[in-house]
Amino acid sequence: MEKWQYTPSEALGLNLVERLRHFPREPEMYVYALRSAAALTLRVWLRFYHRFEIIGRERLPVEESFILVANHGSHLDALCLLAALPLKKLHRAFPVAAKDYFFSNLQGLGFSVILLNAIPFERSSRAGQSLALCRQLLMNPGNILILFPEGTRTRTGELGPFKPGVGALVAGTSIPVVPCLLQGAFQAFPKGSKLPRPRKVKLVIGEPMRFSDLADTREGTHRVAEELFKAVQQIEVVASIERNG
Repeated sequence: MEKWQYTPSEALGLNLVERLRHFPREPEMYVYALRSAAALTLRVWLRFYHRFEIIGRERLPVEESFILVANHGSHLDALCLLAALPLKKLHRAFPVAAKDYFFSNLQGLGFSVILLNAIPFERSSRAGQSLALCRQLLMNPGNILILFPEGTRTRTGELGPFKPGVGALVAGTSIPVVPCLLQGAFQAFPKGSKLPRPRKVKLVIGEPMRFSDLADTREGTHRVAEELFKAVQQIEVVASIERNG
């Protein structure tokens, strides 16, 4: 009989703030309970306050890991993308959030970790380590990464160019990337606003895309970003025609 050996959690002995900052996170039932309760409350709020509508939910992959990418105009964006997922996937969905912005104080930590289950992402010198962590998550079937490839919220409401970081995650792999368009989130809660306004918000989910035919090179990663940008742009064009036609 093999001798049983106990391996303590890496988070053992850390205080609350240190545990919240620690990633990968250890399962904590009180965090799961708070996140689930908050998700239900937020979904009701989105539905009635913002008349939130989801188009194309059936296009989301079922079993495999995948990435959701969307335009970024508001702090509502991640909440809307999370609301499109089944509740059972809630604790395996990870929005990518800037570490210097969302993880710098206790209030931001509570919102980012408990409500969003967000990954702290270094936007400067340690971006490579953050990308490696994202790759590790995607290697585990059933995980979902939520990315906003523009890198920051728009100030005008217009779609900006996508950065190649998403390409570094999927170029040369079969990991599906699902392009999405958020309409109305910028008008409901633009950058600089203190409170969201009661504007209608719609999420349009596109067809999953794979990039196994593109090499994991600088050219390949930029090509991924360009193709995803065009996919979101095309959803925007079609939505505009349908709205005005």
